[in-house]
Amino acid sequence: MEHSDVKILSSEYLNRHPYFTARKDSYQTATGKIVDPYYVVELGTCVCAMALTENNEVLLVKQYRHPIGRTIIEIPGGFIDNDETPETAIARELAEETGYSFSSFHELGTTAANPGVLNNYTHLFLATGGTKTGDQVLDHNEEIEIMLKPLEEIRQMLQRDEFIQTMHALCLHKAFQFLDNQR
Repeated sequence: MEHSDVKILSSEYLNRHPYFTARKDSYQTATGKIVDPYYVVELGTCVCAMALTENNEVLLVKQYRHPIGRTIIEIPGGFIDNDETPETAIARELAEETGYSFSSFHELGTTAANPGVLNNYTHLFLATGGTKTGDQVLDHNEEIEIMLKPLEEIRQMLQRDEFIQTMHALCLHKAFQFLDNQR
């Protein structure tokens, strides 16, 4: 959603890369205040999912995240390709990262991770009915360990703040709300 009373005065790209595009903007607010410079990092739209197998286990991925210098436990997800819908993208990401296919997808909402700096959104999903249908097909820079955990253990991990990736924690929270409302 754009704010029609804000005027972009200038916009200059400092770096253009598929994973990191940086821009320096100057804009005027509705009250006339000039904000110069304002830095924006452009990223593609993402997807993530709490992926529930037909055995009521949640698929987790464990991987090293260089920006924070830690190996962390996350839920599967990634970027949406240009020709994909969010649902197509999460089905592809789940298959690539885990080798599992799912019978249904429930979109749980959309979030902006850090709208003070980042311009992208993440679509949150609950995927259910997962079955192992193939092997992982990872990008050259990915090393992902797959973990399966009982649903209730995930709820406890979430309550203990063991998921530090905020979009993933929000997705898990929303997935549990959805599941609780189905009972």
